[in-house]
Amino acid sequence: MDATYARRGKTAAVRPGTTLKVGVDLGTASIVVVVLDENDTPLTWEMEEASVIRDGLVVDFAGAGAIVRRLKGRIEEHLGAELRSAAIAVPPGTGVRDCATHGYVVESAGLEVTSVLDEPTAANAVLGIRDGAIVDIGGGTTGIAVFSEGAVSAVFDEPTGGTHVSLVIAGNRKIPFPDAERLKQDPRMHRELLPLVTPVLQKMASIVSGCVKGHDVKVLYLVGGTCCLEGMERVIERETGIPAFKPAHPFLVTPLGIAMNCGSR
Repeated sequence: MDATYARRGKTAAVRPGTTLKVGVDLGTASIVVVVLDENDTPLTWEMEEASVIRDGLVVDFAGAGAIVRRLKGRIEEHLGAELRSAAIAVPPGTGVRDCATHGYVVESAGLEVTSVLDEPTAANAVLGIRDGAIVDIGGGTTGIAVFSEGAVSAVFDEPTGGTHVSLVIAGNRKIPFPDAERLKQDPRMHRELLPLVTPVLQKMASIVSGCVKGHDVKVLYLVGGTCCLEGMERVIERETGIPAFKPAHPFLVTPLGIAMNCGSR
């Protein structure tokens, strides 16, 4: 994760004929594009904040496509190579029509969609867990995948995420929502904000507990942009009674896993 994080906006020499694996993560708060080589070595990535997706659904098709095109163009400049195909991921339980819309967004930017995954399963390409649950807390949705002996045994998608955290901050500070988002993303503010947003995190933990009940889950793996909030894993662990692990740069886990699946079906 540290190696991937360090590659944002970096140039890389790409040999002719190198297979580029591209992952596009259309999120509620941001869109991320990650590029790997054929050995899954991170080459570069780009991100842009966005409000074109809501609760996993595309609400601004033209805006989403424009952002993907911009990110694709920047990355092609970094690499001196053309991006031709990409994998994408959607929240668990997303309908066929909405999955297709996500694909059309990426195709409108000139990329062939080779794989469509659910977000927690994509994250497991990075984490490689055999038993436990991946909890992907994004801006608008929380996706949960339960793994048993390396196979997915249950998936859930719940309408809660970082947007709710930002709304609480905005209301408490009496500031516009975009300003609350910026405060939430500032690591220097996390210690001060954590007590304020703990009730929201407790509600998320209650939802997670309800989903994994009866599945004998002994560890939670937390990914997604909302999990960047310092100390939130301790709240989730305390409320669920299940040990919670958070990798470095959790917002990058899913897009990295998406890229690792590029080319598979």
